[in-house]
Amino acid sequence: MAKGGKLIGIGGAGTVIAAICCFAPALVLQLGALGLSALVGWWLDLILFPALAIFIGIAACAFHLRRRAGAKIVAEAENG
Repeated sequence: MAKGGKLIGIGGAGTVIAAICCFAPALVLQLGALGLSALVGWWLDLILFPALAIFIGIAACAFHLRRRAGAKIVAEAENG
């Protein structure tokens, strides 16, 4: 797999999961089905929004690594 490819997968998957939990009641429904709906409160956003930001950062870092590796390949091809 290309450099940064695994990070893009992790960052993308984590971003999608965190976004679904933040913007849809999926987590609330799951916790309610497990009988843990009392755990859903104001603190839920304190965990999910930073997780979303972290996974977006991982994906951005991976895209940067891939772009830098691609630029290096192009530079090597032009020079020799």
